[in-house]
Amino acid sequence: MSEQSRPQDAHPEYADRLPEYAERVLDVAERIPPGRVMTYGDVAEWLEEGGPRQVGRVMALYGGAVPWWRVVRSDGVLLPGHELRALGHYRAEGTPLKEASRAAENHLPRLDMRRARWDGGDRAEGHT
Repeated sequence: MSEQSRPQDAHPEYADRLPEYAERVLDVAERIPPGRVMTYGDVAEWLEEGGPRQVGRVMALYGGAVPWWRVVRSDGVLLPGHELRALGHYRAEGTPLKEASRAAENHLPRLDMRRARWDGGDRAEGHT
């Protein structure tokens, strides 16, 4: 996950300010409880704005300061290039995983989306 604080093409006068949508996406990522996940699409749906690609872009650009491993692909595949870091977080938090089959690439587990997915539970609290 990029630890970058802002995109390369951001205007200098906005260097310390995130776009409003990015702030909202990052706020949702911070609300996801340890051991649970939301998909990129879930976050967009929760915000009632944007879509999975927009959420993914925000996470790629700004997600390094929040629990980025809790915003995931809908198929449960670990984030390419960050699999081992994410896996360490999932194991530490007790996130439900499906062990990899012998045929799976690199024998990496996937997230058990049926058990790990969080629906935003108390979404009304503090949500605007």
